[in-house]
Amino acid sequence: MDIINELKIDMNKQIYQTAFTHTSYANEHKVESYERLEYLGDAVLELIMSEYLYLNTSDEEGKMTKLRAHYVCENALYEYSLKLNLNKHLLLGKGEEENGGMVRKTIVADIFEAFIGALFLDKGIDTVKNFIYKYVIPIIENNEIDFFDDYKSVLQELVQTDKRSLEYVVVDEEGPAHNKTFTVIVKIDDITYGKGTAHSKKEAEQMAARDALSRCQFK
Repeated sequence: MDIINELKIDMNKQIYQTAFTHTSYANEHKVESYERLEYLGDAVLELIMSEYLYLNTSDEEGKMTKLRAHYVCENALYEYSLKLNLNKHLLLGKGEEENGGMVRKTIVADIFEAFIGALFLDKGIDTVKNFIYKYVIPIIENNEIDFFDDYKSVLQELVQTDKRSLEYVVVDEEGPAHNKTFTVIVKIDDITYGKGTAHSKKEAEQMAARDALSRCQFK
């Protein structure tokens, strides 16, 4: 799906071009980046998600807050953005593009919020709400992605229950200093249960924990 074509948005409009302009491109071409639109989109998205949860659940404040956090966390925004092919419109500096910026989680997640900010300024809150309810809420309600993003905590709780040891070990590092890729394994009682690879040790550990949790022993 290409949401730009679906919405029939004229990409020559400066506001949408700005929504997809990374700082690396902005610095090279002396134009504005998406950062201010991202700030606005974050607030608009949080408001609409808050309203959705209030109107469609009977949950208490604490649970709604937790669910909202999952639905607007970086992992979720990244998945929304990819499903809508927003990253195809990214404007990146030469170095960032060569280093995989087109699929870098932080950047791809950021442009979702920036796009929401641009859509809000151009079309107003009702159009943004319709967009969220048409394209994002179904992803949530159909459980198309896993919104939970703290697999390490879940694994830690399970391991502590059985009083077993838990250890994360970096087994490989690749790439230049500014764009390293880390591979981490997670060991339980010195047995490897999961493996993860990412651009940061923290994210690689989360992926390793997720891998471990997916195995039968932890279901």
